[in-house]
Amino acid sequence: MLVRDAMSTMVLTIGPAHTLRQAARLMSARRVGAAVVLDPDTSGLGILTERDILNSVGLGQDPDHETASTHTTTDVVFAAPSWTLVEAADAMNHGGFRHLIVLDDHGPVGIVSVRDIIRCWTPARRESALAG
Repeated sequence: MLVRDAMSTMVLTIGPAHTLRQAARLMSARRVGAAVVLDPDTSGLGILTERDILNSVGLGQDPDHETASTHTTTDVVFAAPSWTLVEAADAMNHGGFRHLIVLDDHGPVGIVSVRDIIRCWTPARRESALAG
């Protein structure tokens, strides 16, 4: 099975000026654990995860004043839609993270998480895929 089969194509995109509270609200409303951060000034692409927000709050920082730009990971490992789920899982395991932004030639097309991969690898899911 490939990343394109498991990824979510509904990608939450925010700007670097979003506060952590704004980002958390959007992530919660969409029930996602990460947001792609697009910086139009630098054409940069990064990721903000629930763990980034949790770490900031745990340090006593104010989520109404801390911005996504301060907590965004910009040294991102990207996946291609044609990667296998094993390749994606290996990248996540090696890097110690739970989300990969999926890019094609035109930019971000999805995001794949550990949860997405597990859903595809559960026996019930595999059996229904084989039967269909």
